[in-house]
Amino acid sequence: MNLRYFFFLLSFCLLFSHAAAQTSVLQGHVSFTGTERGPAHIYIPALQRGTSSDTSGFYRMNGLPEGAYQLEVSALGYKRVFRQLYVEAGKVTTADILLAGDSTMLSIVRIVERNDHRLPDVQNVAIYAGKKHEVIQLDGVQGNLAANTARQIFAKVPGIHIQENDGGGIQMSIATRGLNPGRMAEFNVRQNGYDIAADALGYPESYYTPPAFVLQRIEVIRGAASLQYGPQFGGMINFVMKKYTEKPVQAELQATLGSFGFMALNAAVGGHKGKFSYLAYAGKRRGDGWRAHTGFDISNGYAALEWQVSQKVRMGLEYTGMQYNMQQPGGLSDALFAKDPRASYRDRNWFAASWNIIAHTLDYEITPRSRLNVRTFAVIAGRSSVGNLDAVTQPDTGGYRNLLTDRYLNLGSEIRFLQEYKIRKVQSRFLTGVRIYHGHTRRTQGLGSDASDADYRFKTPDDPEDSDFRFPSWNAAWFAENIWYLTSRFSLTPGVRVEFIQTRSDGFYKTNGVRTDEQRNSSRAFALGGVSMAYKTSYTTQLYASFAQNYSPVNFNDIRVNNPNLRVDSALHDVKGFNADLGFRGTFRNILRFDISAYYLAYNGRIGTVTRYDADLNIYQFRTNVANSRNIGAEAFAELNILPIFRCRERCGVLSLFASAAYTNARYTRSGNKSLEGKRVELAPEWILRNGISYRIRGFSMQFQYTYTSLQYTDANNTLSSADGITGIIPAYHLGDLSAAYDFGKFRISAGCNNLFNARYFTRRASGYPGPGILPSDPRNYYVTLGIKL
Repeated sequence: MNLRYFFFLLSFCLLFSHAAAQTSVLQGHVSFTGTERGPAHIYIPALQRGTSSDTSGFYRMNGLPEGAYQLEVSALGYKRVFRQLYVEAGKVTTADILLAGDSTMLSIVRIVERNDHRLPDVQNVAIYAGKKHEVIQLDGVQGNLAANTARQIFAKVPGIHIQENDGGGIQMSIATRGLNPGRMAEFNVRQNGYDIAADALGYPESYYTPPAFVLQRIEVIRGAASLQYGPQFGGMINFVMKKYTEKPVQAELQATLGSFGFMALNAAVGGHKGKFSYLAYAGKRRGDGWRAHTGFDISNGYAALEWQVSQKVRMGLEYTGMQYNMQQPGGLSDALFAKDPRASYRDRNWFAASWNIIAHTLDYEITPRSRLNVRTFAVIAGRSSVGNLDAVTQPDTGGYRNLLTDRYLNLGSEIRFLQEYKIRKVQSRFLTGVRIYHGHTRRTQGLGSDASDADYRFKTPDDPEDSDFRFPSWNAAWFAENIWYLTSRFSLTPGVRVEFIQTRSDGFYKTNGVRTDEQRNSSRAFALGGVSMAYKTSYTTQLYASFAQNYSPVNFNDIRVNNPNLRVDSALHDVKGFNADLGFRGTFRNILRFDISAYYLAYNGRIGTVTRYDADLNIYQFRTNVANSRNIGAEAFAELNILPIFRCRERCGVLSLFASAAYTNARYTRSGNKSLEGKRVELAPEWILRNGISYRIRGFSMQFQYTYTSLQYTDANNTLSSADGITGIIPAYHLGDLSAAYDFGKFRISAGCNNLFNARYFTRRASGYPGPGILPSDPRNYYVTLGIKL
């Protein structure tokens, strides 16, 4: 997409953003005496109108009639403040509020419902105005959170496509809008705002997923996030960890038992004292798995310390650790799946990963209207896989196994600066930042042992039989966005991102025992443009639109890999495109919450796989720039609170219905191979539906959820089936999940049944680990969880 189209669009928006007559505006900052700066609620009883501050404390109310009012300001853990003020017609009235801590807070507060499902225009040092986004509050999610069950966590986020890799939720694989869900590679994946993936440039797959137990919320920003966070087509996912700030010491303990030997134990302790707050977490999960040879064992840890150095400066230090080992049963062919989906024909395949992340954050409130944030991180990690990668049609007769190891060392820092300023007394915000990143991956492939255990040692470590490469990468980026409130209702946010990327590969590979040394060096610089708009149609509803360019570099998997089922085009090149959104979202009284949008995603030079045959007529997958593709679709979510319609409120409990639906029409449009034009894009189901009904009364809650995912293809040829199960359709499937929970005092007990109707289905055909072939999903399974908060 040429930048001239971006500037044309910007000019178009400015031309049609008419200057409405001035209306009265009330705005200001809410300051807090404590370290917890959760949203403050600002309310004018006489008008029955209110709003919430962002995490920087800023709030704004537009279109107020002239007059004298009493303002009420409150926040969890702080004393309520009342302020008398006068709003003048056609002017901006400023009211800054200071909230003091409330020492009479209850010792235990259990939140049964959170209404903050949307991000404010500005939060901390990030701009979200006009962008398609969702916020998942984990304390409002029902389901098997101990197993990180993605379809329950993301039930109310339309269009989330899920691949199920294991029964323990170790590796989460999700995507939207017809993109590849494999290990969230199409997203920029972050934890508390910093990177957690293997290598943000060369191998952006996430082998680590934060446990749901220790999460406060998950923020999902679609493709327009490319300007602030990185050029990925999918956007950004940010896993935000919990904070305990109510007392000097708080603790949580949770134990879960489930089907197929699943056990999980999670414990956390944290608190706030003086200028310091802290959190320490440890978790353990294990299971035998439904299929043979699918056992797993995972350990997680997290520690955070935050220091309020002064009223303006806050520093934080965090450490995340994870280690797991899992046996992999291999894939199945279509015939074997139909015969017995529980069967396994590989008992020598294993996978292990170790993840360590260190992060330092600095927040500096330079003035009440200018803020600086610095986040610096290091990822020290690795993964190893050993086993037989031959198709399941070829039996494992023993011998040396194939071993592939990766070692990652990534260092990065991101500096963000936000300045608030006024034009004609109307608030505007300017955000700019830089990102510096260096990644280093060493990838080695050769023969492992001839045993059956989880042995990740090479047969000849000094001279591996297949390949040994180092992949250093460097990235520098500058970005800027600016919110202009052109009227009291209409905001326009243009932005730009300039990237410099350098990637190298240095190593050797062997063909029939003959060594070939290889070096590659690639440097590129480019600019991405975008714009987002928001128009408040009422106090609680808004129209929004966004456009942003995207970019995806070739990753290490596409440079050199030895896999008998997969070959890579030596002329593979980077991918470019854009995302565009148009939507309408909001709430109606306390009855309805909704978000309906349409999107267009252009993916030029899309990397995918086509089915080919070698000289011996053996099938293999060829990874190449298949074609240009375009994805058009709609995403809709609505949640209806039923009982207030019948004027039955607290005494009747809360009965709600929700519907989450997404339609995607993803097609290849232009290709050197004419037979591919008009074909459906692989891993892009047309329909994804998740609907549910929930009921809560006092401490009891129950929810039933229905999930439907339509048929999808696994290659660009739209192959229907193959003898080895590597390519073919993934049939449509229907699932039902039932969950319930009861809170009594400090305790909470929850239980559920997933895949209630015992559907036989699968969500993935793998060309390599953990296959190759069809990977069956779990049948009906149960769980029970007991938790305590102290």
